[in-house]
Amino acid sequence: MDPIMAIAKKHKLKVIEDCAQSFGGDYKGKMTGGFGEFGCFSFFPSKNLGCYGDGGMVTTNDPELAERVKVLRNHGSKVRYYHSVIGYNSRLDEIQAAILRVKLKRMKRFNEMRNSNAHLYSKMFEGSGVTPPFEDGNGMHVYHQYTVKTRDREKIIEALAKEGIASAIYYPVPLHKQDVYKNDYQGLSLPVTEKVSQEVLSLPIFPELTEEEIKKVVSTILTVLG
Repeated sequence: MDPIMAIAKKHKLKVIEDCAQSFGGDYKGKMTGGFGEFGCFSFFPSKNLGCYGDGGMVTTNDPELAERVKVLRNHGSKVRYYHSVIGYNSRLDEIQAAILRVKLKRMKRFNEMRNSNAHLYSKMFEGSGVTPPFEDGNGMHVYHQYTVKTRDREKIIEALAKEGIASAIYYPVPLHKQDVYKNDYQGLSLPVTEKVSQEVLSLPIFPELTEEEIKKVVSTILTVLG
């Protein structure tokens, strides 16, 4: 975030943080969502802090921007039945809010449990040829996903599936290869992105994951790698 904010300041740009997978994470002691003009969080059920349906949150330190977001989320209306802009119906309902308030109290412990599980994974993968996530020590990783790199992805996926172990590819198609951008970026080559998209694989990660379960996942993968 330091170089991003420096570039934004130099060119007078606004920074909108995509914090969908980083709830509770920090960079050099400052929480994600607190750097730019906006921080955008997801409360989809699979997220670290998830509700039981669709939900999300926008954070900002600017009262004027906060007011504009409130109007946009409420049909573009500041006063009921009077609409100043074209808005949306993006209000978080009370049931989702109640669930999130209960889970919020446990977020720090849940993220610590995720970290513990991720570090055990990484330790067990040492010297295996599987590349674990990298931490540079500048912040708190919350491990919404535990994603490794491997050239034997398809073999590993097949072996895990036979053992009843889930895995997922986030994300199989890079943005510049998506149909929606094919006219804008036709012929664009991003070799690192394209290579990584063919090698990444996300393994099971959640607070309640046990040491025995992690060992089973790792042993299944190491067996494939020989």
